[in-house]
Formats: sequence, structure tokens, C-alpha cells
Amino acid sequence: MLVAAAVCPCPPLLVPEVAAGAAHELDPARAACAEALGVLADARPDRLVVLGPAEDGGHYPQGSRGSFRGFGVDLDVTLGPGDAPGPELPASLAVAAWLLTRTGWRDVPVEGAAVDAGLPAEQCAGVGAEIAGGSDRIALLVMGDGSASRSLKAPGYLDERAAPFDAWAARALGTADLAALAALDTGLARELKASGRAPWQVLAAAAEGASLEGTLLYDEAPYGVGYLVAAWN
Repeated sequence: MLVAAAVCPCPPLLVPEVAAGAAHELDPARAACAEALGVLADARPDRLVVLGPAEDGGHYPQGSRGSFRGFGVDLDVTLGPGDAPGPELPASLAVAAWLLTRTGWRDVPVEGAAVDAGLPAEQCAGVGAEIAGGSDRIALLVMGDGSASRSLKAPGYLDERAAPFDAWAARALGTADLAALAALDTGLARELKASGRAPWQVLAAAAEGASLEGTLLYDEAPYGVGYLVAAWN
């Protein structure tokens, strides 16, 4: 049973050491993420599941390790306490691990799940139903970005469809509109490089029947990429 969710963007630039001299530019986003994680903690879940987009799906137990060395920074992170063997966390889950460490999240068991960024909507629904199908009180930390095509200098260049796509997603996340999230266009999201589409649709399925209310905490597009932060409880 899903009792709370937090939605955060997943750029490695959220980590100040990666952003270096430009770190202050994302201070408002970091503050919003901390507020959303506070909502998760207040819900007192039995277990926290962290979702993040990746090239391939996969499960990451508590203690899985990640690194920002690929971004030129000698910084390692761990998904919760412990030291689990296995593959390194994908970038989205490494950013989540950093956020959790920054906010002192230690008392609730945590696990990670990478979601294939191209996973069809119906399969996202199946993943979400499976996550929320047990009797445990589950909280979700859902990582993912909006479109990467909001400006000429954006990774995906400027696309006039990007702002409406992000506005739709922001309204849906801010009001916990499950149907609107489920209706996000998979093909359009791919063209706009919106990595959050699949994790958001997993969230929508996991929240079926939970009667959660949403609050949008951050909606900006620094660097031409849509970053959204929301809390559901």
C-alpha cells in the first residue's frame, strides 16, 4: 500500500560537487527535494522504494553503491546504510542516494529499482501495481526529469512541444492526477528526452486506490530541462 511519494529531478548537477561553481543555481531545487523527502519521512513507511530511469531495468538492494566519478568528481554514495555487492547504481539512483544521505534518511529500509526509460505505459502499470501490491506501507521516491528541449541550448535543442508537455506533467504531479500521468505520450516523451515519463507512470499505477493528494513544490527549466518536484501524501 502506497502511503506517500516524492518526485524529484535526477540531474547529477543537483550534487554541488558536480555543479561546482554553478551549484547555487539549483539551491531552490535542492530545497524543494528536501521538503518532499520530509513528507516521506512524516508518513512513517515500512519501506522506501526509489525509482529512477536508466537504460535498463534492474533491482538494487540497500547498500548498493554509486559514484559520480564519471562526471569528474571523486564522490561515492550508498543507497542507505550497508555495503551490498552488485552492479553500480545508475546515475538517477546515485542522485537519489545523495539526496537521502543529505537529508539523513537511515531508519527505514530502502531499495532501488531502475526503470527502463523506454518501458511501455502498460508495463509501467504492471511494475507500479507490483510495488504497491503487498501489505507493507510503502513510500516512493521517484526520480526523473521533464523534457530536455526547452531552450536553444538544451540537450535536445528547442522544441515547441516541450513546454506544453512539461506543463501537463506539472499539473498531473501537482494534483496527483493518475489518469493524466498514465496518458503521457510515450513517443513524445522519447522525442523530448523526458526521462521521468516511465517512473511517473509507475507511480501513477502504484497510487491507484491510495487516495493521495499532491503538491507541486518546484517547476522550473534551468539549462532548458524541465525539473519538477512534487510531494504526495
